[in-house]
Amino acid sequence: MEEARPDLISDLPHEILRQIISFIPLKAAVRTSILSNTWRTLLMPLQPHLHFDSNQTTSEIMASLLKPCNGPELCKFSLINQEREEDDFTFLATKGVEKELHLNFSDGEQTKANFNLTFSATKQTTNLSSLRTLHLRSVNQFSGKLVSNLFSECQLLESLKLEKCMGLEIVDIEANHCLKSLAVIDCPNVMSISIYGTNLESLWYKGVLPEIQIKSSLRLVDVVLDLREGLGEREFDCEGVLSLLSSLRDIESLTISGWLLEWLCAAGVIFEKLQFRFNKLKELLWIDSVMNRTKRDSLACFLNISLILENLFVKIDQNLISFTCPSFNHYWHEPHLWMDYETVKSNASQLEHLKTVELAGFGNKEDQLVLLMDLLLKKAVTLRSMRVVSPENQSWCVSKIPESQLKHTSGSHLKRMVVSSPSKDYFFGLTEENNSVFHPAIGHC
Repeated sequence: MEEARPDLISDLPHEILRQIISFIPLKAAVRTSILSNTWRTLLMPLQPHLHFDSNQTTSEIMASLLKPCNGPELCKFSLINQEREEDDFTFLATKGVEKELHLNFSDGEQTKANFNLTFSATKQTTNLSSLRTLHLRSVNQFSGKLVSNLFSECQLLESLKLEKCMGLEIVDIEANHCLKSLAVIDCPNVMSISIYGTNLESLWYKGVLPEIQIKSSLRLVDVVLDLREGLGEREFDCEGVLSLLSSLRDIESLTISGWLLEWLCAAGVIFEKLQFRFNKLKELLWIDSVMNRTKRDSLACFLNISLILENLFVKIDQNLISFTCPSFNHYWHEPHLWMDYETVKSNASQLEHLKTVELAGFGNKEDQLVLLMDLLLKKAVTLRSMRVVSPENQSWCVSKIPESQLKHTSGSHLKRMVVSSPSKDYFFGLTEENNSVFHPAIGHC
């Protein structure tokens, strides 16, 4: 019997192929273009030069864009100013059958001119009112007005994402009860983000540290503050950061750049004396370029107000920028800045709910790794699993071994490294995870 050709499916009629991709998520449908020229032509712009007069209303433009479709579609729009007889801007629109729209304005000339975006949902009935997901990429000052008007008609929008918007300075969002997810990614000039939306559950920010104001009582569950670009040109506003953290006190999952908590400690913040606690925080991901003494102890201080934490992830990425903590003029600060490690450990709170710990990006015998493991094993009384992942992505299971039992656990069938604890009275056993076993005197992974 003749073997089936791997590309046999590509020989199907275009109508059938379009029906196939109509049943898969839009991102996956777009990725099919790499399979062959046949798949690539499925998402060629249907209207490669759809021109509009700039005097036409946003509703007229978007009504044409959001006509019902039976499968993913890609359109190219050019907005024309008839007086100048040239394009105001050009953008690509990708839409899916699940009420999803991606607008990419990077096709035309980019500008770094500063501009603001105001999103205010109002009660209107248009073709846009049923849109659920809106992804905006490379919005500039020319397309900003169109985007703001677009959002005002999205009554049922659940997910909004802004990405790589050069020159964008201020984002002001007044959403209705439907908006659940907001992401602002790699917009390097953002200075301020104001959010009003009672049902927002997920906030994801990546870039320089902006001023973020939460103007209402949100139902936020998951927050990402990936501040890998540092402060930008702004000064560090300690009170503003504390106000933000206070507004996030009821979240369940937090990703945060370690330098931010280190700077708060150095600026005089004593976490245990704050008027709020993270009483619902169950998962914490700390990301940074290095783990030094002050960062380690700052993490310990933050854990003092995160007492029901169940999962802790520390990720060290040496490709991230390392920011030097400035000198702050004050006469008080977190005690760890002048205490030795043993005092810091004794002052740390018990982590009664912590179940799993993963420490990624560390070398095998880094001193700070040993001290961090020691601190967590001392305070996490119900810990079930601790893993160390090397920069080469090799995973190790950590167990605590009393010196008296060290010989009994060093069998030749285990691939193990042994590291002495700071007190020298016990050892850490690092066992390759695929060879890890349970030992009642040690613990397990």
